Amino acid sequence: MDWFQSLFVSTGSVAHIVLLFSLVIAVGVVLGKLKIGSVSLGVTFVLFAGIVVGHIYKHLGIGDPDGGYACPANVLSFIQDFGLILFVYCIGLQVGPSFFQSFKKDGIQMNLVAVGIVLLNVLTLLGLYYLVFDTSDPTSLPMAVGVLYGAVTNTPGLGAAQEAINTLGIDMGGQNIAAGYACAYPLGVVGIIGATIAIRYICRIKLEKEEEQIRLSQEDNPHARPHHISLRVENKALEGKTFAQLTQFLGRTFVCTHYKHGDEIISPTRDTQLHLGDEMNAVCASDDAEAATAFIGKEIEVDWQAEKAPIVSKRILVTQAEVNGKTFGEMHFSSMYGVNVTRITRQGMNLFADRSLRIQIGDRLMVAGPEDSVNRVERILGNSVKRLDHPNVGAIFLGILIGIIFGSIPFQFPGMATPLKLGLAGGPLIIAILAGAYGYKFHLVTYTTTSANLLLREIGLILFLAAVGIKAGSNFWDTVAHGDGLTYVWVGFIVTVVPLLIMGVVGRWRFKLNYFTLMGIIAGSNTDPPALGYANQAANNDAASVGYSMVYPLSMFLRILVAQAIILFMC
Repeated sequence: MDWFQSLFVSTGSVAHIVLLFSLVIAVGVVLGKLKIGSVSLGVTFVLFAGIVVGHIYKHLGIGDPDGGYACPANVLSFIQDFGLILFVYCIGLQVGPSFFQSFKKDGIQMNLVAVGIVLLNVLTLLGLYYLVFDTSDPTSLPMAVGVLYGAVTNTPGLGAAQEAINTLGIDMGGQNIAAGYACAYPLGVVGIIGATIAIRYICRIKLEKEEEQIRLSQEDNPHARPHHISLRVENKALEGKTFAQLTQFLGRTFVCTHYKHGDEIISPTRDTQLHLGDEMNAVCASDDAEAATAFIGKEIEVDWQAEKAPIVSKRILVTQAEVNGKTFGEMHFSSMYGVNVTRITRQGMNLFADRSLRIQIGDRLMVAGPEDSVNRVERILGNSVKRLDHPNVGAIFLGILIGIIFGSIPFQFPGMATPLKLGLAGGPLIIAILAGAYGYKFHLVTYTTTSANLLLREIGLILFLAAVGIKAGSNFWDTVAHGDGLTYVWVGFIVTVVPLLIMGVVGRWRFKLNYFTLMGIIAGSNTDPPALGYANQAANNDAASVGYSMVYPLSMFLRILVAQAIILFMC
């Protein structure tokens, strides 16, 4: 059985390293599924599994010649950093397309609340740091930062802070900020959910009224809902005019799919002329139907299928990289191919195919026209589901390459002894956001399926958590039993709850935010999936998910950069 024992004690062997990480991850994931009420720690339990394993190996005295326990220190550092890079880059790709759109309309108010929460978290932590911690100890502030990110349940921020510590070469004296993170994390999850419940009673919120408000707001928007209408041309002023002129006169989005002149039915182009008595089938906004009827002619009932028109409609999936980022105006569907695109489906939303709207990989276009023309457009757009099943791995690692280079650029600021670097967390994150939002301008296809992105993200996260846990496990028990572990717990709880209560009340009373939306904002500002899960269970709508997704990109961005800023500016 010596071979079996060697798998657990030969710390330098590849078999041991793989076995160790597989054990930690498997146990952590299984235990993370256990729920207390409706709350679970999820994959974050991998961190605690790693801490236990690291503690056991130190207790048994099984170490590595280079100073690491359970696993070589350089291997732990590599897995930790690689996992962090993969995690934050996939997050950036996910939020990139919607990052800049989140600042529009209601998103501004939501993000103001989220930014307020982030800033108050930092201010509360710094206040408690000067009141409670030993400011003469150079390790106190980094440990406080670890507590901060455990309190707000933000793992990427923990990674960014650790990297900043390594950049400055701060001697932690055997301590690891992951210990502060682990102490504060459990009550952080509870505190976030508890704060949302407390806000409900503080503001005297009636859930029934909030649900009714959401229901009314989610009614179909007549300005955006596509509406099919059949009309007869009766306006004498339109005789001989083209469809391009008609659209210009209307000043509204108006797409004609079938046009009947005499016994002939065609799919009109921009240059097709209108004549009195002709009939058409069109798509416009529901709110614009009355205006179109008043200007063109009365609405009629026509069974276009019974007319045996040589016009077909087909939903086509965009999978060709060559059309990614091009506008509908640049594609010239009507003038060059003789078809009309009536609407576009993107992420479950129906949009008008406006000439300025850019096509993205994964869009579904409703195309109407002669069958051979529709088939030709289908070949141009791709319509290959299998092609989207394969992630663009080359684009992902090219982005990571650029992100690492960008994160390594030193930025010198007055008063700073050490130049500021975005590092392995901030650099890839920013590049991923920019690639997701503007990659099409460089002919870069960054599309990945939701499942592929989630898989890569989760792999990166669990590798990072496992490495951090194993590394922190050697001193975790001493920190809790003989150090400041209990202080980290109650400080973390205050850092969690106080900012949420303040900004929750502000969001409700000042910005009049719906309670379910506010629950999503609170979860998103802390990038906390368990809190979102609780919010979704409490509501019979998707308002919480909308609030979460609206503030998540900016919150994640700020959490990662703030972690580095505190260490670099104050240590």
